[in-house]
Amino acid sequence: MIVAIDGPAGSGKGTITKIISQRMGLVNLDTGATYRCVALASIRKGLKIEEEQKIVDLIDELDISFEHENGEIKVFLNGEDVSKQIRSTEVNSIVSQISSIIPVRLKMVELQRRLADGKDVIMEGRDICTYVFPNADVKIYLDANEKERAQRRYKENQEKGIDCTYEEVLDNIRKRDENDKNKEIGALKVADGATIIDSTDMTIQEVADEIEKIIKMVK
Repeated sequence: MIVAIDGPAGSGKGTITKIISQRMGLVNLDTGATYRCVALASIRKGLKIEEEQKIVDLIDELDISFEHENGEIKVFLNGEDVSKQIRSTEVNSIVSQISSIIPVRLKMVELQRRLADGKDVIMEGRDICTYVFPNADVKIYLDANEKERAQRRYKENQEKGIDCTYEEVLDNIRKRDENDKNKEIGALKVADGATIIDSTDMTIQEVADEIEKIIKMVK
């Protein structure tokens, strides 16, 4: 079974996906983290966003994997736990541009499909419902207004010890929205057959309960 959740940055996809995964025993595959790993590796190599072919070639050197530990998802890049590093402001500033490089996206979609093969999974991202798994059993588009999303991401960064201001987060959210909605492949949009949930005025538990109810109707 494949449950796919799309939506803009800071809409709560990651948090909700983790909750539903634990509640319903679905394997949680963070597809956004795969692009973040590519972004982090590019930064470490000193590559500029304009050096597209070098970034594409770099992917062949990367081993990206996930492990579940005490209810948390750990992201590993070539055997190193990079769960915190991939959420840095530096990675945030380029990950949307990285994921806009078409050959990068094609390679990562192949990886994401391999990771999900033969499993009951829940996956979140920008184009899971529309491009990665257009035939997903459950499609959700999770949204919230940009100020609420920026506030959530700012709080999350503070809890993780990531140094940034609310204004920086809001500016990044706006830039990512613009870029994500105008990608040539995998643009952020509501998929056919997706259920739209606006979480602006909802608690995490209310959103999780609503999505769990939708999944149970399909199962």
